[in-house]
Parts: sequence; C-alpha cells; structure tokens
Amino acid sequence: MISLSNVTKNYGKNIGLRNFYVTLDSPGIYCLLGRNGAGKTTFLKLIAGHHNASSGKVTVNGNPVDMLHMPEQVHFVASDAEHFNMRIKDLFKTAKELHSQFDIHFATEISQRFKLDLNKKYEQASFGMKVMVNTILGMASNKAVIILDEPVLGFDAITRKNFYDLLQDCNEQKQKVIIVSTHLIDEISRVAEKLLIIDQGELKLYADTTDIDEMAYSVTGPANVVEQLTQGLNIIGAKKVGGFVSQYVFDKPIEDTDMVMVSPLGLQDFFISLVGEE
Repeated sequence: MISLSNVTKNYGKNIGLRNFYVTLDSPGIYCLLGRNGAGKTTFLKLIAGHHNASSGKVTVNGNPVDMLHMPEQVHFVASDAEHFNMRIKDLFKTAKELHSQFDIHFATEISQRFKLDLNKKYEQASFGMKVMVNTILGMASNKAVIILDEPVLGFDAITRKNFYDLLQDCNEQKQKVIIVSTHLIDEISRVAEKLLIIDQGELKLYADTTDIDEMAYSVTGPANVVEQLTQGLNIIGAKKVGGFVSQYVFDKPIEDTDMVMVSPLGLQDFFISLVGEE
C-alpha cells in the first residue's frame, strides 16, 4: 500500500532521509519513533505528498506521490491543525458536503461515545477536544491511510487514555493504515501493532510489536555468566554496576538460571538501547 524505495530527502546540506526503504502493506496501527530531528516528520510528509523526495520513489497504492500528485487516500493530521470556528457537528456536516465518502454517522457515534460536545464551537473546545475532533475527521474520512503527527502533545494523562481508546475503537470499526508519531513510547505500545524506528534519516527497525514483546529482554547477573549466556545473540545495549551487568537483547528468548535474571524489556528501554541515549 505504501512504499518508499531508495528515498533521500535533503534540506540544503541537511539530510532528512537517506537511502530509505520500507513497505507498509497491511492495515493496522503503526507507531513511528525516533529522536528529534531523526526524520519522522519528513517521512510522514513524503507519504502525504507535502514534500518532494530529492531522489528515489514514493508510492501509495502503486501511484507515485509528490507535491503535484498528492494521494487522495491519505489524510494527514498535524498536531496544530485548525478548522473554521463553527459548531463541531457543523464541521462534520461540512466535511460530508465536501467529501461524499465522509461517514458522518460514524463521526457522530464516536463523538458521543467519548462525550464530545457537538454543539460547542471549535475554538471554544479544549486543546484535547480539538485533537480528538481532528482525529475523528480523519478516521471518518474513509481514507485508507491516516497520519497523526504528535497527536497527544500537551494532553493530560486522562485525555491521552481517551485518545488511545478512540484510536483503537476507530481502527477496530474501520480497518486502515494508521501511522502515529509520538514521544510517549510506553503509552502507545498498548495499541500499536507495528513499530518503525527512524534514526539519523535511516530505518533502524521495522517489526511487529509482538516480536518485540517476545524477543526484547534484559539479562542481569555476574558479568562473566551473562556474557557466556548471551554469546552470539543480538546485544543492543548493556549497563554495568559493580561486578554485575545487564545486557539488553533483541533475539531468540532464553530462560532464567540460578545465576541470572531474564526480564522483559519495555518499549521505551528497547528504543533507547537501539538508538542510544545521546
């Protein structure tokens, strides 16, 4: 469905993406991670046709994508998206008038489920409500690809939980490719099905989150024992404390022994180990 083939995007002397290859070919919730400046927003805007690639090829459903050929089946929701200051229910009606495929019944049902005040004007809504309205507009658009760039920025904990519930409910009702860029790693892990990590403009990892759950773990114990047990495995990080060491592994699982403790590695620790802390 979405393909980037040997894509490079330059901003003068700065590189946004470098020789980037990836194919997203099944519906689901994709979590996009990377440090600031890693290339996440560049990746998203190339898919939406908001940027032109410097070289390589971007396609959606087999059709080339650039600023002159923006894909009709992609809906990009920026964190600072704005709309006309009308009642939210009138925003939904306007969306239906402009785009016949917009599912106003779905938008209304989801809004009621999450207790959004449809009579409130857009500018009177809280920041969290605005983001939810923007997300519902995207989900109800019936487009095949929804892109959410830092959607929970500035949310409190309760609003973030509501947002993730909204995301999961929308995805279950209308299967599509949903790409979420976020810095709140452990929170998104409960709804994400696939993970993309970009580092320094390159694809560092593309995997199912179930694979990470099964294959990402730490092994802690005396350094010599840990090193012997993990020999030949894919070590992505390590931490030493005195004579003990914790090695972070992304490979086939191993069992606890009397000398070491094997523990699951959370998505945030996995990400930090993979790309480094600096």
